[in-house]
Amino acid sequence: MYVVMKIIFLSRWYQAGRGALSVPGLGLFLGVVFTAFISGSLWLGYEAGLRAAADKLDEPALTAMLEEQLDSQRRELELNHKKMRSHLDALALRMGKLQSHILRLDALGERLTEVGELDPEEFNFSETPARGGLETPDGSSSIELSELLSDMEQLTRTLEDREYKLNLMEDMLLNNRVLEELKPAGRPVKKGWISSRYGYRKDPFSGKKTFHHGVDIAGKKDSAVFAVASGIVTEAGKKGGYGYLVEIRHVDGYVTRYGHNSKIFVEAGDLVSKGDRIGSMGSTGRSTGPHVHFEVARNRKSVNPTKFLKKQ
Repeated sequence: MYVVMKIIFLSRWYQAGRGALSVPGLGLFLGVVFTAFISGSLWLGYEAGLRAAADKLDEPALTAMLEEQLDSQRRELELNHKKMRSHLDALALRMGKLQSHILRLDALGERLTEVGELDPEEFNFSETPARGGLETPDGSSSIELSELLSDMEQLTRTLEDREYKLNLMEDMLLNNRVLEELKPAGRPVKKGWISSRYGYRKDPFSGKKTFHHGVDIAGKKDSAVFAVASGIVTEAGKKGGYGYLVEIRHVDGYVTRYGHNSKIFVEAGDLVSKGDRIGSMGSTGRSTGPHVHFEVARNRKSVNPTKFLKKQ
């Protein structure tokens, strides 16, 4: 059994009419209306909430929120600034180490140039090496910090390796130079001419064939006589036909003798260096005129001094 209700619809466009609506239909209709009412209420509440929030943001709370955001950004900037300063300090420290390496290498290069007797203009370590090339702006790019740090680390290792090797080279050159200083080489006088060579000759006093164990270098009386190598003076005084003799012992069993001096400036036991003046040219002993009798012996055996005279 159904209950029928009479509903009259009024409309501006239609004439008044009558319709019939059942109870289920009425329930559905009321449900739709209720749902629409609730949805509208929720939407209006949401809009009202937004407007209220907006109204509140216009109040001092908005200023506080903005200040908090600014403080947060400021702290982040300060942190990034500290990180950047830390990177810059690390780069400055690394750069200082590289500069120290370069200064040491420059000083070492100058010493090697001097020891090796190289051309100082060609090996000028105070000038930047000449470099050049065409500009290529299209193919260029800025280097990244990580790449820069990696390159500096590699450069540091390379400089340390070069410094170690150059130090070894310097030691070798200095040792060779020391050996050159210790072994006989060069002339015992700056000026003079060879008046008698090493080997068999006619004796200037007897005319007989005798063996001459040295080389006679004639020159101006009282000319300086120099040591041809560093060593220890073993004899300094008058000795038979040598006249005033200076004998110096060197490394590897070498001994040099300088005879017929007019004056002697060293004593036995003195340590002399190559180039030191040890006497003056004279004609003491068995001599016919001012000259220096220069002898070289090794392990007590006479050696031809001619080859040592040619060495400088």
